[in-house]
Amino acid sequence: MSLSIVQSMLPGGVIQIAPRGEIDVDTAYEVREAIAEVLAKGRPSRIELNMRLVTFIDSVGISAMVAGFQTAEVSGVKLVVTEPSRFVHRQLWVTGLLGLFGAPEPYFAGSTPQVLPGA
Repeated sequence: MSLSIVQSMLPGGVIQIAPRGEIDVDTAYEVREAIAEVLAKGRPSRIELNMRLVTFIDSVGISAMVAGFQTAEVSGVKLVVTEPSRFVHRQLWVTGLLGLFGAPEPYFAGSTPQVLPGA
């Protein structure tokens, strides 16, 4: 399976990067490049890596996420993971990296998305 990545602007200057598919040794560089591209264009208030549609991630994919986090941090931008699939959530938990990415709750299909007041 391949990987596709969609970028979108959210309210408040937040950039969302939403990968879809598998992040592994063959595709991890695409996540790293997407984060670098966002930072090259400017300084968003935050980068949200929406991992809801990621079906698989290996150690190289996790490493790309950490590298992206570090690149964003050096630029003064917070990178967080949102809506991780159950598989991604488990991998971040097992590796001890869940807290680094904002300790997101796993995404459950069919659940009602949380709406923040004033959003």
